[in-house]
Amino acid sequence: MQNLLFPESPPSHPNPPIRSSPALRGDPRIPPAKPYRPCFAARGRCIVAENVLKTGGPFRPPMPTRSGPGDTRRDPTPDIQKPWPRAMPLLEIQFPAINPIAFHIGPAPIRWYALAYISGILLGWIYARALIRKAALWDRSAPMTLRQLEDFIFWVTLGIILGGRLGDVLWELPRYIADPVRIIQLWNGGMAFHGGYVGCVVAVMWFAWRNRISILSLGDLTTAVAPMGLFLGRMANFINSELWGRAADPGLPWAMRFPTDPEHLLRHPSQLYEAGLEGILLFGVLAVLIRLGALKRPGLILGSFTLLYGMARIVAEFFRDPDPPYGEMWNCLTMGMLLSIPMVIAGFILILMAARRHPQSSPMEGG
Repeated sequence: MQNLLFPESPPSHPNPPIRSSPALRGDPRIPPAKPYRPCFAARGRCIVAENVLKTGGPFRPPMPTRSGPGDTRRDPTPDIQKPWPRAMPLLEIQFPAINPIAFHIGPAPIRWYALAYISGILLGWIYARALIRKAALWDRSAPMTLRQLEDFIFWVTLGIILGGRLGDVLWELPRYIADPVRIIQLWNGGMAFHGGYVGCVVAVMWFAWRNRISILSLGDLTTAVAPMGLFLGRMANFINSELWGRAADPGLPWAMRFPTDPEHLLRHPSQLYEAGLEGILLFGVLAVLIRLGALKRPGLILGSFTLLYGMARIVAEFFRDPDPPYGEMWNCLTMGMLLSIPMVIAGFILILMAARRHPQSSPMEGG
């Protein structure tokens, strides 16, 4: 019986070798029957075995033959000469069939992608208010008032949306030129993080200049809440069955097939990897740094976010299918990696600059 769980194990031979008769063992004219010696040649997961059986002359074991369709005797072709079937994965997680449209308001569909952005902005606003109210976390005082925060939320949201969309348009320019209407169809997805990051930086610099606020402190506040939106955005990518991962080994327990994949391969759920790295892990690290007094050193949270996100994105790119049309360059780098390397360098520089500033009060004062 073929063993599908352990394909490297040789199967039982259908026609075991028959040794020569005891009456003929002493006859020097008759060569003795040689034992069964399987010869294996590995071909991936298929193993071909050949029966090296040499009994000599007329004393070879007889092979039964089929006399018709109703004959139940063994097939004369040994099973071990046929390729083994590829071992199937024991576990395969089915992709959750979640409708990209969460609900309808009249004739207007409300998609999970839009809800992710709205929820991320709302949660970020709530968390930012809590940070501003806790004056002990800052050096002297918070960089802005709660009223200024409400104005800032509008401008930073505008910068993220415009920058993210513009980045995606430049990334896939031929597709948008062929169908310009897609540029305004934000509900269908298509937001580039690096473009959104640049748009956010522009909004922070403009608002800080206009209201005479420290750019670094405002950047700290913005990046402290950013992982919430990143987590929800990656979950929306997963629900939309987009930005999936590379082809996975069939034995990977959590590999899955995405319904929008034209090749229908088992793939890494890289959206979940990124949600964990860029969302949960990054938020936890920044929260610990804030608790230790990082907001007293303007630029430290901003630099930490920039550095850690760049590193997390580079790691995730090893499991994420390269984005078209660039694919993988030099057989090792993707465009996401190339765009994240400057972030790592810039984040490292910001951390060094912030480390040279000495807070004027204890990190845990008033905590």
